[in-house]
Amino acid sequence: MENQPPRTMIEKIVEDIKNTFGEDCLVRYEDAGLQPVLSVNPSYLVQLCAWLRDNPYYHFDFLSNITAVDYYPEPRFAVVYNLASLPFQYQLTLRVELDNDRSSDHLPELPSVSSVWRTADWHEREAFDLMGVFFNDHPDLRRILMPDDWQGFPLRKDYEDPEEYHGIPIK
Repeated sequence: MENQPPRTMIEKIVEDIKNTFGEDCLVRYEDAGLQPVLSVNPSYLVQLCAWLRDNPYYHFDFLSNITAVDYYPEPRFAVVYNLASLPFQYQLTLRVELDNDRSSDHLPELPSVSSVWRTADWHEREAFDLMGVFFNDHPDLRRILMPDDWQGFPLRKDYEDPEEYHGIPIK
């Protein structure tokens, strides 16, 4: 558990979040794995992230990564945020679960945290490009790795490669 806050610190974070935002901010708290995970109600995401960054006791000043998880065949996705406190040398994982019908015209949606951490801009663009997660209020949400006219989201488990792209065989 190197670079992880002690269990008492995680318990303190959970308690402080509930006291600050109420019981419905956290959906679940898991501490069975290598890293504790706080599952967050999406309506609290941006204000919780800003609080975790600005709170002098925790100071999660660095967003290490954002990634998306596809629970296919279930109509469910998750977005995972890996946070780090550089001054205090510990990490925290937030997860937001999203139900979605998997249709291309109804993408799973979350508010952008790019106003909290500037690095979220690129991480959210990648999650949008490869998994089809739409981030509301993102300053420039567009593809970052795939061509602008690419159809579909290549990291989804139900994605099927096209036969060709602009006359170039893919398979």
